[in-house]
Formats: sequence, structure tokens, C-alpha cells
Amino acid sequence: MNRVVLLLVAVLMGACASDLDRALAGDRNLSGADLSGADLSDTNLSRVNLSGADLTGANLSGADLSSAVLVNANLTGANLNSARLIATFLSGADLRRANLSYANLSTALLTGANLSTANLSYANLTGANLSGADLSSANLRAVRCNATTSWPATFTRPTCAP
Repeated sequence: MNRVVLLLVAVLMGACASDLDRALAGDRNLSGADLSGADLSDTNLSRVNLSGADLTGANLSGADLSSAVLVNANLTGANLNSARLIATFLSGADLRRANLSYANLSTALLTGANLSTANLSYANLTGANLSGADLSSANLRAVRCNATTSWPATFTRPTCAP
């Protein structure tokens, strides 16, 4: 009986934990979480499900989001400077005004993502899929890309840095 009561208390306490506490505790399913304005810099969030999460204005600089799922996540104005987004699922994500300078987005899936006015300077886009993405007014200065990088159909491919 005591074990059942302790388990119930633990479950209830977990349900009351804030989304930020859950993220920092290593919770791998943060779908729909509200992490707007959170400081998650240098945090390991690899393989975390953040589908539909609100990360508006969050600080994710230096964070590892490799193989994470951020489908339809809101990252408007987020700081992802030097973040690792290798093989990350960002389809439909809102990255308007996001700082992705020096971010590693190699083999990331960004189909249909909104990257308008995003800063992608010096980002690694080798093998990334940006089909259907909105790159209007995005800063693509010195981006790394290659023949396997997929660009939107109506987009003029930038000169890629080696």
C-alpha cells in the first residue's frame, strides 16, 4: 500500500513540474511544452520530442538538438547560435527572426519551415532539406552547403562556402 501511495505522489509531483523543469531533468517527451523565453543554452536535448512546443525567444545557443523532433514548433526569435541540429526534424517549424548563425543543420529536415528574416550566417546546411521553406530576407552569408542540400523550388541557390 505504501508503495502505491508513494508512486501516486511521484506521478502527481511530476505532473505539476513546469515544462522547463521537465526539460532540464531530461524528459524526452516535451510535445506541446511551453518553453518560451527559457534558457536552455548548452543543454543536451538530442532525440527529444518537442513537436508543437513554444520556444519563442528561447536561448538554445550551444544546445545539442541532434535528431530531435521540432515539427511545427514555434522558435520565433529563438537564439540557436552554434547549436547542433544534426538530422533534426524541423518541418513546419516557425523560425522567423531566429539566430541560427554557426548552427550545424547538416541533414536536417526543414521542409515547409518559415525561416524568413532568420540569421543563418556561417550555418552548416550540407545535406539539409529546405524544400518548401520560406527563406525570404534570410541571412545566408557564408553558409555551408553541397549538392545534396535541397532548396525551395523558386529559390536562387546561394554561393556555398566549402
